[in-house]
Amino acid sequence: MADPSSYRPKPGQIPDSPGVYKFRDEHRRVIYVGKAKSLRQRLANYFQPLTSLHPRTATMVTTAASVEWTVVSTEVEALQLEYSWIKEFDPRFNVKYRDDKSYPYLAVTMNEEFPRVQVMRGHKKKGVRYFGPYAHAWAIRETVDLMLRVFPVRTCSAGVFRNAASAGRPCLLGYIGKCSAPCVGRVTPEEHRELADDFCDFMAGRTGTYIRRLEKQMMIAAEDMEYEKAARLRDDIEALRRAMEKSAVVLADATDADLIALAEDELEAAVQIFHVRGGRVRGQRGWVTDKVEAVDTAGLVEHALQQLYGEESGEAVPKEVLVPALPEDAESVSAWLSGRRGSLVSLRVPQRGDKKDLMETVARNAQQALVLHKTKRASDLTTRSRALEEIAEALDLDSAPLRIECFDISHLQGEDVVASMVVFEDGLPRKSEYRRFQIKGFEGQDDVRSMHEVISRRFKRYLAEKDRTGEWEPVAEGEVPVETPEDDGRPKRFAYPPQLVVVDGGQPQVAAARRALDELGIDDVAVCGLAKRLEEVWLPGDDDPVVLPRSSEGLYLLQRVRDTAHDFAIRYQRSKRTKRIRTSPLDAVPGLGESRKQALIKHFGSVKRLKQATIEQICEVPGFGRKTAEAVAVALAQAAPAAPAVNTATGEIMEDDGGTTA
Repeated sequence: MADPSSYRPKPGQIPDSPGVYKFRDEHRRVIYVGKAKSLRQRLANYFQPLTSLHPRTATMVTTAASVEWTVVSTEVEALQLEYSWIKEFDPRFNVKYRDDKSYPYLAVTMNEEFPRVQVMRGHKKKGVRYFGPYAHAWAIRETVDLMLRVFPVRTCSAGVFRNAASAGRPCLLGYIGKCSAPCVGRVTPEEHRELADDFCDFMAGRTGTYIRRLEKQMMIAAEDMEYEKAARLRDDIEALRRAMEKSAVVLADATDADLIALAEDELEAAVQIFHVRGGRVRGQRGWVTDKVEAVDTAGLVEHALQQLYGEESGEAVPKEVLVPALPEDAESVSAWLSGRRGSLVSLRVPQRGDKKDLMETVARNAQQALVLHKTKRASDLTTRSRALEEIAEALDLDSAPLRIECFDISHLQGEDVVASMVVFEDGLPRKSEYRRFQIKGFEGQDDVRSMHEVISRRFKRYLAEKDRTGEWEPVAEGEVPVETPEDDGRPKRFAYPPQLVVVDGGQPQVAAARRALDELGIDDVAVCGLAKRLEEVWLPGDDDPVVLPRSSEGLYLLQRVRDTAHDFAIRYQRSKRTKRIRTSPLDAVPGLGESRKQALIKHFGSVKRLKQATIEQICEVPGFGRKTAEAVAVALAQAAPAAPAVNTATGEIMEDDGGTTA
């Protein structure tokens, strides 16, 4: 535990200007990022007597070993830099919101020649228009099914689209009128894109235009006694109205706004967001965060706004954002939001009317989410703590292993031998710390030797990192810490040692891991193995295993860690095998890039036909001179005949002619 006075800068060294500051721990990791209108005034608050600080702030300043800052010209720049650093360094004492990227969105791929309507999750892609998020994917599919009557946009995958185009027949949706069938040329690319634009406009809330247009067309058809057409238009109008009814009107003035509400206690806070477009609730999402820093409601609102809009732009940022409390520097936040949108954004607290009533509804949702989370979290915390205590007791450790690393070896009959390392901290997986290894020291199948190599490589990297940075040396009084490219505060690869190493295996694997650590002089890391056969826990040098009860939470956690490492290793091994199988003889041709390989395959149809081609025929492909054509012919002639591909689902041998890729 550090004494904050040991690294406190002199008052004259801190500028009285806007900026962003970072606290680092003894390993140079960034543990907290903050911003301030006046760096001098803000940083002075952290160096008060510990008894006068909030408990979380006191913990942070005693964990830290240095502080540094960056001066900016405006508060808006400070807000943007703070967000960027929090995303980059992932500081442990900053408020972190749980990732909500699993929410499904209705997406329209406007970046394709024939835009496709589909359900999408994960990171947003450039050129794709998103609507939502929705609570359930089935809600999106119901809405799309209703709207395809009026906007028959493509919904099929790229493979189905290509197959239909090559066969000259559309899929079922094309026959029943729920797809305009651009795959077979029923509409031009321009006409199909216009349909997609209309679909997006309707989903964005501009519904009245299309309803009125269809009603006018229906009346004209009825007057012309085209009753079948009028009936179809009537059904289209009804379908659109049913789609609109799925999102009830909540604001009569067709407002575009996001409403953000909070429910909090001393330790945690729940955030709920309603996305209102055209006066209707078009999406809802929320998350829960641990209040690891001393922050009030206004501070939580500011963090939530950064999380929501930090990577958004354009219409994804609404004209109006309604919040329960304004951030400390509301003008700067509003200016930042306006910059993200490209036009003015109003940030305010609703005081009366429908917007205040809706905000109360959002707040009730936040309160329910917090109650539900605390019910689950209480059980989770108790279970994880008990599991770690049981492991410490069973393995005779001095304390609970807060960081556990597990290693597993995977191969297929001695080929593509790989290993995995997974990390659990406080009983939870830390996926950003997962690592993969290729076994390089020898050929063939030897799990024990492979385990020794992997453990050695992992901890050699740890020792190298430790030697490079050295033990922490306090900054001399009056000296301003200087950030170097090597010590930039980002999480280092292999930089932090575990308290416990778990290997997938029994006595031989455990002995190999312990031997690797002993050879490196590491004696403060415990080792155990978990054998699959009877789920026995093996310790180095013991002839008998440690048998944990089947109902033990400690055993369950070890099994989960082991199974996670096993799955991670298998996925890596399969990806390497797939890559090796897909290797083409064309890879041996020097200077032949991916584009020209694809041009060859596209021209001849398959590798088999390319092998039968003459040098003159290869020269006919655009971009191929005689010298390159000769190199291609030589490479194909020297390549060993490949084993036939087999459809694993049917056992059918697949011919080379069927779309073999380079």
